[in-house]
Amino acid sequence: MSSQPAAPSDSPQPRPTALVVRTTSLDGDLDTDVAALLRLLPATGPLAWVRRGDGLVAWGEVARIETTGAARFADAEAAWARLRAHAIVRDDIMLPGTGPVAFGSFAFDESSAAGGVLVVPRVVVGRRGEKSWITTITTADAVPALSPAPTLTEVVTEAGGATPISSPGTVTYSQGAVTDDAWTAAVEEAVDRIRAGALEKVVMARDVLARTSEPIDPRWLLTRLADSYAGCWTFSVDGMVGATPELLVRSEKGLVTSRVLAGTIRRTGGEEADLARAAVLAHSSKDLEEHEYAVTSVAQALEPFCQSLNVPETPFVLHLPNVLHLASDVTGVLCTTGETTPSSLSLAAALHPTAAVCGTPTPVANALIREIEGMDRARYAGPVGWMGGDGDGEWGIALRSAALDPADPHRIRLFAGCGVVAASDPDAELAETEAKLEPMRHALG
Repeated sequence: MSSQPAAPSDSPQPRPTALVVRTTSLDGDLDTDVAALLRLLPATGPLAWVRRGDGLVAWGEVARIETTGAARFADAEAAWARLRAHAIVRDDIMLPGTGPVAFGSFAFDESSAAGGVLVVPRVVVGRRGEKSWITTITTADAVPALSPAPTLTEVVTEAGGATPISSPGTVTYSQGAVTDDAWTAAVEEAVDRIRAGALEKVVMARDVLARTSEPIDPRWLLTRLADSYAGCWTFSVDGMVGATPELLVRSEKGLVTSRVLAGTIRRTGGEEADLARAAVLAHSSKDLEEHEYAVTSVAQALEPFCQSLNVPETPFVLHLPNVLHLASDVTGVLCTTGETTPSSLSLAAALHPTAAVCGTPTPVANALIREIEGMDRARYAGPVGWMGGDGDGEWGIALRSAALDPADPHRIRLFAGCGVVAASDPDAELAETEAKLEPMRHALG
């Protein structure tokens, strides 16, 4: 099947070529460290969703669905449903992430030219606990459905082999779309709007540009992120790479989970000092207020899809190598209509944007971001992840992330943001974004 964008929803839909999907066991064939899956990837077009060594990596492209505008999620899901409906699937494992899989990345704002994309890879390698597998995807017109399944060695060799991962060399940084002074002035303006009663919270983001002396190998970034931030979801989709601590939604066999992060303090590196800072964070009225807004927005978005919902009364402190976060895990049981439950992508669309990356009230905060932030976020802070043939999947928020430049292999755009409330100090918020840039700075080395 040739790569093609999703057709507009009101236009005739051609019958897609049938996908042929084969999943077989790889038990015992993979190393067990956190970056083992990532080392299988080729340097070009790697796809990844990995946490603590488990997850999915993929390469090649059997189909590509591109969408834009407010309907970018719905159009992508409809196109994926058409592909799934005609797929010929043999799945010997039957676990989340086996069978047909698509990796996706979507713009934060509906007006962004970045739009959305679902990529259906040619090869997927996955691991979940003691189980590991390989999935190959092709089309019925390219290979007979009952041809022998290739081995891991064969597909890695065909992709160019596990070539050495190269360093990006010397890295130099420059300010992005908005200077530091202009950005703190914008935060000050946001605080004034909040104190005037226009809204309660807004998330302000900024970008930093990096240039490297050698071409950037995405695998260099991914393996360093996975090693240092194993508790985060290390991802790579269509040039967007990062290690997000925030799970927008996981849908699995009728159960749904969303991890909410809002409220941050930088770590010092000393154990006793960080424990004291964690206590300060847990009792900070400014951070607790910011966190409550984010949890409420997630609970309200999930409620229509759930027959029951559990919302923690108080957050816990999540310890990451560079920062401490207030965190809450919202869980629920999905409603079922007939034989179907809402897909993970439809849940991600309903949740996006949460107060954690936009603000409260969301429409007012989004309008203020467009007015004063001064940049196009593109796919930063948008949903990123994967979905399977049954609609289940995992979607994170593209935080602690960067966008590779498709036209210049020496250039990458880093992003960070922070929640602004009435008690915010612009200089302190700038310092918080610097702390949140640390994972990608470290990844570049």
